[in-house]
Parts: sequence; structure tokens; C-alpha cells
Amino acid sequence: MKQAGLVGGLAAGAGWAALAPSDWPLSLKDPTGELGKPKRRQLALPEGGYAVAPSKLHADLGIAHGVDMNAMVRGAIDAIGGIRRFVNPGEIVLIKPNVAFERAAALGATTHPEVLGALIRVVFEAGASEVRVADNPIESPESCFAKSGVQRAAVEAGARVYLPSPGDFELLSTPGAKWIERWPFFWRPFVGVHKVIGVAPVKDHNLCHASMTTKNWYGLLGGRRNQFHQDIHGIITDLARMMRPTFVLLDGTRVLFRSGPTGGSLDDVRSGQTVVASTNSLAADAYGWDALLLRKDKDKPAYLGMATESGLGDWDYSKLVLEEVQLG
Repeated sequence: MKQAGLVGGLAAGAGWAALAPSDWPLSLKDPTGELGKPKRRQLALPEGGYAVAPSKLHADLGIAHGVDMNAMVRGAIDAIGGIRRFVNPGEIVLIKPNVAFERAAALGATTHPEVLGALIRVVFEAGASEVRVADNPIESPESCFAKSGVQRAAVEAGARVYLPSPGDFELLSTPGAKWIERWPFFWRPFVGVHKVIGVAPVKDHNLCHASMTTKNWYGLLGGRRNQFHQDIHGIITDLARMMRPTFVLLDGTRVLFRSGPTGGSLDDVRSGQTVVASTNSLAADAYGWDALLLRKDKDKPAYLGMATESGLGDWDYSKLVLEEVQLG
């Protein structure tokens, strides 16, 4: 009875407030204070994301092996149709590397700066008017971008770097997501963007077993995102739903095969000498798991199956067309 009385009282109060004269003080028209709170706007990414039309003329996965990072980046992208398939003259392109931790590039916890620089230059060659590089690191953004070499590589290649600040986040709507249906998102660098490319290292992860191109989008979230660790595969599936990129690059130039995701010792890193390009991040991640992390002792990360079952791609690269090139 008390609950019913409370509900009735609130409804009556709301009706009374609606009839209150417009010149009455806000405190009298809004006794609970809810009407006086600013309404946070809610935004959405473009329908269909930033993907381009599929093509049967090109490989689904472009896999380049070698030692020259510029050649590997170009070779992998050429195998899936070349950069002009994805970027048109005059477009603004956002590149999302993994810069989560304050680590030197050799430790494998972040995107290699030379891979990033090569990608930026390739994008500019397609006629992009602007290239933006953005991430919301777990540790100090300024320190992470500097220590990893990403800041310098991006600027030297002509890109604009976006470091996060509190005012840069907006509430993003991702219909169908379990954890982030409405969640703070690093919005400012996305304003006016036409294409989005992810470039992520191949590394071990103590919770989800591997961090590659799909988990890379975690770095666009704000708020108390550490709570998602209770359902790590669920949140990565949400990330696959949230972001439909133009394409992704899997940076397998060196592989953090243990002690991930932070690393800290060169003993945890081995040479991978591989770059993979694909419009299918799940397939790229599955390839990275099998061919680069070499995890024969464990099942594939659960998010690969969960995202595939949700219609967000297909991890089974054995059903896809692969083009593999060996470069000097």
C-alpha cells in the first residue's frame, strides 16, 4: 500500500507541476530536481558503419610476410583491393591504433609506430584530405603516445593526433549490444569522418586469451569500462556490433605471446614479420590466433564464435579467399 501511495503521489505531483504557471521558480515546478538536469544527447555511428561494398574480385585476407614494414603494409592492403578501393580523394580517415599502455614499441603491447606510419602514408596517397589518429589509453594518454612512438610516427606521417579529454566523450547508442547499448564514446575525433581503419598488435591477454583487431575498439570507450572484465567475451562481441570498420590491419610484426596485455619483457616477444589486412576482423583475429600466437593448447577465444553466431562476421577463414605474399 505504501508503494502504491508513493507512485500515486509522484503522478499527482507531476500533474500539478505541469499546471504550474511558467513564471514559477524551477524548484517549485520540479520538486525532485529531475527536470532541471541537463539531458545528455545520444548519438549513433552511421548505419552500416564505415564499411565499403564487398568485392568478389579480391582476397578476403591479405597476408604479407617480410622484414620491410612499409612493404608489408602495402602488400597486405593491395591483396584485398588496394587502398583506392577503400579511400576516396577528399575523405577524412580515422585510424585507431592500440596505444593502451606506456610501453616501448619493441615490447609488443602497442601498435608498432612504423606500421602506423606506413598506413598513414598509404592513406594519404589515395587522396585523403585528413588522417586522424585516436585512442583512449588505459594509462596516461600523453605518456602512452610518447613512449610507444605512436605520437611521433603519426605526426611525421602528416596525421593529426587526438588525445582524449573529458569533454570529448558523448553517449553512443549501439542497438542490440549487451553492455554498451548506451555508453560514453570517444566522439570528437569521429566528427566528419568518412572511413575508419583499425590497426592492432597481436598479443596475449590474461582474460580473453588474445587481444587483436576486434578488442582494439575497446579503446574508444569511456566511463568505467574496467567493469566489463566480468564478461570479456561479451563486451568484445559488443565491440564487433558497435564498430563496422572500413578495414583492419593486424600488426604481427612482433608478437607478445605471453604476459599480455601489458607485457614488459623482451623475453615475452617473438618476431612475427607479418601484416594482415581484411574487412573481416573476426577472420583476421582467428588467423592471428592460429598462425601468429600459435595457441594450439587452447580453444579459440569465445568471442569469435559469439560474434559469428550474432551475424557480425565469420571467423572461419578456411572458407574465405586468402592471398599470401612473401616480400623481401
